[in-house]
Amino acid sequence: MSAVETDVTEIKDIVAKYPTTKGGIIAILQEIQERDGYLSPEALDETARLTGISVNEIYGVATFYSFYKFNPPGRHVIQVCLGTACHVRGGAKILRELERLLSIKVGEVTSDGKFELNRIACLGCCALEPVIAIDGKFFTRVTTRKLPAILAEYQD
Repeated sequence: MSAVETDVTEIKDIVAKYPTTKGGIIAILQEIQERDGYLSPEALDETARLTGISVNEIYGVATFYSFYKFNPPGRHVIQVCLGTACHVRGGAKILRELERLLSIKVGEVTSDGKFELNRIACLGCCALEPVIAIDGKFFTRVTTRKLPAILAEYQD
């Protein structure tokens, strides 16, 4: 069975769990994104076919909510804390330097697919500010000088 057939079968199984109404679309899209990391055009097309709801309506629901992603995630997800403590201690400066080093903006993925850059309201490490997390690993008391060495840990 090809990957496309597997995806279609898995989407069919996901859709079968929920009502095929506009209200059920949110849960369907959430589960697809949990599985794939994003909502691909193929997944949206298949969801439309299986539910009988137009792709435009499904896309309208998905774009209304900011938590849906339409591009594959990076292999390494960087989260920059911009909570009050981190912001006061230079979180925005850390974010700008990461954008410069990676040549991407918040919400984007590097051209090689290696890094995805996101900002987050709080990572819960306020006494260790500023903080970033990469794939769930926390880096505390980050400075712009430390960033190249931190990123080098992920040169796979």
